[in-house]
Amino acid sequence: MSAAEDPERVWLRDVYKRGARQLTVRAVISGMLIGMLMCLSNLYVVLKTGWSLGVTVTACIIAFALFSLLSKVGLLKGQFSPLENNAMGSVASAAGYMTGGGNMAAVPALFVLTGAIPNTPSLMVWFGVIAALGVFAAIPIKRQLINIEQLPFPTGIATAETITSLHEAAHAGEAGQKSNGGKAKYLGGAALIGALIAILRDAKGRFMPFNLPDKIALPGLSWGGLPAMKWTVGIEGSLLLVGAGAIMGFRVCLSLVVGAVLTYGFLCPWLVREGIVASVEYKVMVTSTLWPAAAMMLAHGLTSFAFQWRSVLKSFSGLKNAFTKKKDAVADEMDEVECPAWWFPAGFLVFGPIVVLLMVVLFGIPWWAALMALPLSVVMGVVAARVTGETDVTPTKALGPATQFIYGAVLPGNLTANVMGANVTGGVGLHSADLLTDLKSGYLLGANPRKQVIGQLFGVVAGALIVVPAFNLLIPEASVLGSDQFPAPGVQVWAGVSKALAVGVDAMHPTIRILALIGAVVGLVLALAEKLLPKHFLPYIPSASGLGIAMVVPGWNAVSMFIGGASAEIVRRVKPDLASVAVVPVSSGFIAGESLLGIAIKGLIVAGVLAK
Repeated sequence: MSAAEDPERVWLRDVYKRGARQLTVRAVISGMLIGMLMCLSNLYVVLKTGWSLGVTVTACIIAFALFSLLSKVGLLKGQFSPLENNAMGSVASAAGYMTGGGNMAAVPALFVLTGAIPNTPSLMVWFGVIAALGVFAAIPIKRQLINIEQLPFPTGIATAETITSLHEAAHAGEAGQKSNGGKAKYLGGAALIGALIAILRDAKGRFMPFNLPDKIALPGLSWGGLPAMKWTVGIEGSLLLVGAGAIMGFRVCLSLVVGAVLTYGFLCPWLVREGIVASVEYKVMVTSTLWPAAAMMLAHGLTSFAFQWRSVLKSFSGLKNAFTKKKDAVADEMDEVECPAWWFPAGFLVFGPIVVLLMVVLFGIPWWAALMALPLSVVMGVVAARVTGETDVTPTKALGPATQFIYGAVLPGNLTANVMGANVTGGVGLHSADLLTDLKSGYLLGANPRKQVIGQLFGVVAGALIVVPAFNLLIPEASVLGSDQFPAPGVQVWAGVSKALAVGVDAMHPTIRILALIGAVVGLVLALAEKLLPKHFLPYIPSASGLGIAMVVPGWNAVSMFIGGASAEIVRRVKPDLASVAVVPVSSGFIAGESLLGIAIKGLIVAGVLAK
């Protein structure tokens, strides 16, 4: 391509696959079903760890394995093509990410703060319309970020490469089949192991010869006159957290275990001795440790985001460029495959009033404050999309609290407005960035972006339908949140920020205020170090997210995730070829198998089929 040649012209000529099968009925149905399963899995994980895990690559592997099996037994007519898999991934990711963007932080935080949340149908509509706004917010900036600037969106590239390798290997003969089937077999085998662990641990009854322990003590380890388990230091009887750690990476997991040692080995015993913490119980200790954790993660997130100021400025210029329409044959042809420009205002005209009405009716937020959420969500969606495109990190840890601060200023003391206003902007930002990541995959594969956007909306419906009943099943009452079963660190941080903005830091114990200040300084210093030090120092800089989460989850969670992160790192160093094929599928399998069976067993317990 010459320097002056239009990148859209090149894409239309060399990449775009005209007339190819993409958003088929089977792609939509399989995407909705797989996405719902991924949503359940992510819900379980986010309530355990505060971490929303990517679902698209896993969904594409599952769909490929499923359709390959159906083809072998003669139940599938026609090849399941790469572009169908890509369209399926767009549907599945929208459903699977229904737990992100503050959804499973804001609503549970409201539950913790007020003891009540809206009914199931209302929450389904709430989550659905916020996600739909995120989809429409991405439309005007797609061509600027992906077609013109060609931002990397690294996860989108990885998804496209995964789809390509799966489907190419399927046609490469015996050797290719062996290579291709590896990821699916690893994922399926690990899912069965994870499911078995959940059954042996959680399914209690006369029919069970034994049950695996929930926690495993570290023998001979004690301090403060108490065994380590009393301080929550042990090993979780779970492969889910091992899998989560393997995906998070070694740097984060090392920070997790270091943070757990500092928190439960030194900080909590000192707080108990000083009488600031009344008893050695997780739920009691975390009411103090969450403040330095929240301050650290907020300071780190906001400082890191501040370094993205150029991206923020470019976001608005990119939005302006999106409405400057080119008048030529290429633009006309692109208009036939891209979403029409009018979809953006039409989407906000349809769904915006619904969001405002729900904020007023469900949460008692003044109408003028509810209206503020719409322009804020557009701004946050644009910024989140560009930052994600450049860094592969959606800045919800910065954008959510930023909205909390805005609502804290205009409606001081209004906890509900503070939390749910941030839910709108965080959700729009997450789903806007998620769609553009999927559209990057489609751009590389030659997919029709308009069909991907439509697929994303199907996924929004599927995710909204499943996430609320599943949450109600796992969290029947507010006291479950913040327990050692579901620590929900993201919930603790959102609720903590809202409390601080509502009642002021003066209400805290003076020592806790000092700890919060220290946490903020640490978060600031770590963000500066990540930005200013040479890149080869990054593996040696502690992760603020890892340290902060370690302070609000039980120690055994951190230990288990460290085991996963360390194991994956060893495999990557010793057997890099094996790691490239096995680490993500095995980790995803552990997570999916154990979380889905864990939810199923919980349902059977509620139904009275199994004992508690």
